[in-house]
Amino acid sequence: MTHVAAHQPPARRGGEFELTEADFAAIAQLAYRHFGLYLTESKRSLVYSRLARRLRKHELPDFAAYVALLKGPEWENEKLDFLTALTTNTTHFFREAHHFTRLEKALLPDLIARARKRGRVRLWSAACSSGQEPYSLAMCIVRHCPEAADLDIKILATDIDPVIIAKAKAATYLPEEYESMPPDMRSECSQPRPGNYQLSSKVTRLVTFGVLNLMDELPFRGPFDAIFCRNVAIYFDKPTQARVWSKLTSVLRPGGELFIGHSERLSGEVSNCYENSGITSYRRVAGAVEPKARSLKT
Repeated sequence: MTHVAAHQPPARRGGEFELTEADFAAIAQLAYRHFGLYLTESKRSLVYSRLARRLRKHELPDFAAYVALLKGPEWENEKLDFLTALTTNTTHFFREAHHFTRLEKALLPDLIARARKRGRVRLWSAACSSGQEPYSLAMCIVRHCPEAADLDIKILATDIDPVIIAKAKAATYLPEEYESMPPDMRSECSQPRPGNYQLSSKVTRLVTFGVLNLMDELPFRGPFDAIFCRNVAIYFDKPTQARVWSKLTSVLRPGGELFIGHSERLSGEVSNCYENSGITSYRRVAGAVEPKARSLKT
């Protein structure tokens, strides 16, 4: 769990609030137990600055009072604000563009051919945030298969935060959020509205959104043909990363591909199930021993 340096002072002095070692350890334990977040001592200043906002919101005198709130009946109401404060929802359309190039050139031709023969195609955006990633997947599909919404092609998009999922479902974005979208897709896949853009139904019909904590047991078995789980594992320690990769692998079809963030690496026994297929993309090897999916909560 968190590594607290042996000779740190017992409290953060000189700031607005007191943050003792015990307070920091309690916060780190809650973050790890419920969300898999790994908060080392090096994150102490970040934790202070991010969570100080929550103390002001609740008009609390110090972090000890906030820890008491987190451990009490208010946890259910506070937990998502707690998580949001400690993480960053940074996303945009076609982020890490090489992944979408890989999808379009290497995967979609066979997947679309299968769908046109009445086959099943499934993709999963496992940490979809406000929706730009799954909608980017959908636009790639529509570009090569305009009739995709009438075939058995589905994209599952999940995130832990129901508020951000509601924003994703609305499929409405500001002009500056469209800057990373290729111009041809912008004109073909959206309609301008006063002050924003609305994605077209041929894109949104491909995507189904749901709330999911990756620390929980997966409520589905797949199999998926491609899984995008990018810039999530950076928040986890190595054992938690390995268990997340194992869970994703258990629902990925042999021959399917896993796409991860640019600073992430596969770890644990699951590494033997893959071969590299591109920049931070991995193809699941047929015949490899399938790991057992399980809850990550301790």
